[in-house]
Amino acid sequence: VPALLMIVLLTLYSIWTTRDDRLEATPFHRGVAWQSLKDMKWEAPLPIIVLGGIYSGFFAVSEAAAVTAFYVVIVEVFIHREVPVKQLPRVIREAMVMVGGILLILGVSLAFTNFLVDAEIPQALFEWIRTFIESKFTFLILLNLILLALGAILDIFSALVIMIPLIVPLALRFGVDPVHLGIIFLANMQIGYFTPPIGMNLFIASYRFKKPITELYQATVPFMLVLLVALVLITYVPELSLYFLDRPEMPVQLP
Repeated sequence: VPALLMIVLLTLYSIWTTRDDRLEATPFHRGVAWQSLKDMKWEAPLPIIVLGGIYSGFFAVSEAAAVTAFYVVIVEVFIHREVPVKQLPRVIREAMVMVGGILLILGVSLAFTNFLVDAEIPQALFEWIRTFIESKFTFLILLNLILLALGAILDIFSALVIMIPLIVPLALRFGVDPVHLGIIFLANMQIGYFTPPIGMNLFIASYRFKKPITELYQATVPFMLVLLVALVLITYVPELSLYFLDRPEMPVQLP
């Protein structure tokens, strides 16, 4: 439900911003649709292979990326023949250059993560919250602000290791359901990834598409505001996250 909420809000915003555009509609032809289905016969199995392999435990998530790349190479080079074999080294070289740029960004992020851990900054923040905050409403506001800031500078795996042991006891103390907390955490992390001025995805997109980072800031802000509205609803309407769970509301456990 939270993901559908984000999709609906982004869709409504996109429709509203393009309401004055007059785009020519393409008429539907059954023959064209059938031909498109036949043309995608090699691409359609890919999500099934990847998701099936992950959920069956046949390969890990990181290995799924390698499986996807291998499958795409086979289809594009040897079946569709859209990429000549002699061009394959150039494609691999360009991909490795892009991956190298991304690794530099991740390296800086991990260095900053180590600094935060060594300085015990997250622990100090949550110790302050534990001491001075008594309202669940205020706790959730501060939680979102902290997670958004950390999401902009940490990768999600580092954030999980650092933040979860600190957040969970506090959240339980304020009566926040663990499932609801997990969804709040993930929503903040994803928004933080493209939060100006230091969201990691902004730098990755700037590097990949050769666009100035300031241009991406301007393009990102409206969508970030829409997602922040969704985040507020997700945070303060727990039924959106817990509707399909048959669980009683957790009591607040203040001393």
